[in-house]
Amino acid sequence: MATMDKSNDATTPGAREYLTFRLDREEYGIDILKVQEIRGYEPPTRIANAPVFIKGVVNLRGTIVPIVDMRLRFNCERAVYDSFTVVIILNLRHRIVGIVVDSVSDVMELAPENTRAAPEVDSVIGSDAVIGLGSLGERMLILLDIEKLMAAEDMGLVADAI
Repeated sequence: MATMDKSNDATTPGAREYLTFRLDREEYGIDILKVQEIRGYEPPTRIANAPVFIKGVVNLRGTIVPIVDMRLRFNCERAVYDSFTVVIILNLRHRIVGIVVDSVSDVMELAPENTRAAPEVDSVIGSDAVIGLGSLGERMLILLDIEKLMAAEDMGLVADAI
């Protein structure tokens, strides 16, 4: 009778998958289950009096989707739109929001032992929106609770939907 070797299972118990992306020189991770799709950047329709980091809206198959430039939201030094610039379309409790990032890296599985609590520091990112830090080899990720970040009062996007 053959026995099954569980060491080759695709997932580690308690592990979570994160879509990783770059903003300037930093790498971030968000829960892959919040991601609906990844699209190339196309200039959105600007909305009058919106905060500078809200680039506007796009029509995504009949749904009007607000587009947030995360580089501007996080006060990055530069916001260059090139062939690597993408929009990550998020599904946040039935509200669709797009975020502009420099590039998408990959999907990374992080086991609980590879994550640490975030240090308490003043930042443009609310401390409750940073889940922690993830590391795998030489890579260090800033793990974001994208729902909390998008629901922040200064965003004005999904506070009533979440």
